[in-house]
Amino acid sequence: MAIRTGKAGSQASSGDLLELVRSGRATTRGALQQVTGLSRATVGQRLDRLFRAGWLREGAAGPVDSPLGGRPSVRLEFDDSHAVVLAADLDTRHARAAVLSLTGELLAEHAGPLRVEDGPDAVLGELGRWFAELLEKAGHRAAEVCGIGLAVPGPVDTDTGRVVQPPIMPGWDGYDIRARLTRAFTEHSGAGPVPVLVDNDANLMAYGEQRTAHPDCSAFVLVKVSTGIGAGVVVGGRIYRGIDGGAGDIGHIRVPEGADALCRCGSYGCLAAVASGGAVARRLVESGIPAASGSDVRDLLTSGHPGAAALAREAGRQVGDVLATVVTLLNPGVLMIAGDLAGTAFLTGVRELLYQRALPRSTAHLDVLTSRLGERAALVGAGALVVEHLYAPERIEERLLALGV
Repeated sequence: MAIRTGKAGSQASSGDLLELVRSGRATTRGALQQVTGLSRATVGQRLDRLFRAGWLREGAAGPVDSPLGGRPSVRLEFDDSHAVVLAADLDTRHARAAVLSLTGELLAEHAGPLRVEDGPDAVLGELGRWFAELLEKAGHRAAEVCGIGLAVPGPVDTDTGRVVQPPIMPGWDGYDIRARLTRAFTEHSGAGPVPVLVDNDANLMAYGEQRTAHPDCSAFVLVKVSTGIGAGVVVGGRIYRGIDGGAGDIGHIRVPEGADALCRCGSYGCLAAVASGGAVARRLVESGIPAASGSDVRDLLTSGHPGAAALAREAGRQVGDVLATVVTLLNPGVLMIAGDLAGTAFLTGVRELLYQRALPRSTAHLDVLTSRLGERAALVGAGALVVEHLYAPERIEERLLALGV
């Protein structure tokens, strides 16, 4: 591991040492000295600050490495008990919220109806209430919350936390989500302000799935097919967002089959207009089968409805045609299908067109899978995003100073 050089020329800050321990790359004092080149005294001083902050603890002693014997090395561990994270995942008609440990364990969870079209003020206010109730359920105080992560079904400028021209989030464009959610949490819990991070739901689903089940996959793509269609891309362990958060918006790629289909973005011919859960629901209604949304289609698919399965397979073929280009461009190791339509029928359609249209070289080492975390993927990703942000080496010094250590 390359260690960054600080302003004064000193290397391996307390934040760098914490990162080495958290990642498992160096978990003893001796290993930290070896990796960083720091002296024993300097390593001890920097670790002492992390112990006083409550971020590190000593675990069980490991085996003696030296053939000459000596005392066993004490293993250092990231102490995930000193704080918790709040996370929420907004869909168009419902939401899910949770309290998570710093290592991603779900401590309490709630799901319920919540319509994004009711506007950000009402929706975020309700999330603040959910968070306060969940903390009580989990047995944690509001003061233990170190940050909040929020997944939304639209493109996000992550620098500001504001959604940018979201096709399916009326009234949210440019709204200050961070400030409102912070205020709502404070109003319902009495806590002070905490950092709020906002990102696209497909991005956070991809991040959660990649970190949980595919940490060694250097190019990972997740496609969420629900009310709309979006993709999350994780490259080198980091979310790829493009220059302003617009990466992965494949639902608005034009497709020949949709020339006359009006999309919610106002354009004709978008992939989402012909192959999303909402589009399949409309086609079911046209054939006399009640279906108001992608979640209704999911229920029909779960019950084995043949008409829904046929339409889902056709939608999968249309999405697979577009994904052939995505796979050729990114050459991922994993292509994961998630969302309301992520089932056998849709996946079969995706594979049919993907393997037909993409070059064999692009798919030779590709795994096409369905979601492992299911409806919790974005929650796990949102929690991980907050932790990685707050415990990144470049932020540790500022936080330690704020704690007075």
